[in-house]
Amino acid sequence: MKAIWHNKILAESDKTIVIEGNHYFPAESVHREFFRHSNTHTTCPWKGEAGYYDIVVDEAVNHDAAWYYPEPKAAAEQIKDYVAFWRGVRVE
Repeated sequence: MKAIWHNKILAESDKTIVIEGNHYFPAESVHREFFRHSNTHTTCPWKGEAGYYDIVVDEAVNHDAAWYYPEPKAAAEQIKDYVAFWRGVRVE
């Protein structure tokens, strides 16, 4: 699987985990040069608190387009530090 935005591969792995229709990519598969920490956090009742990244490609910024669970609840522990995408990021 690949996560692509503005013709750049943001992450690539054959070991994604699919939860609720979203592919979660292992941390080591993420190309960190396109990621910038965001101050946004949300809470999922069964996964816990999510942190977000802005995606930055050249001059384009996609705010909060990736999320991860640094300390997920027990039910979601398999996605600890995995990264998922939305807001126009293509996963194929």
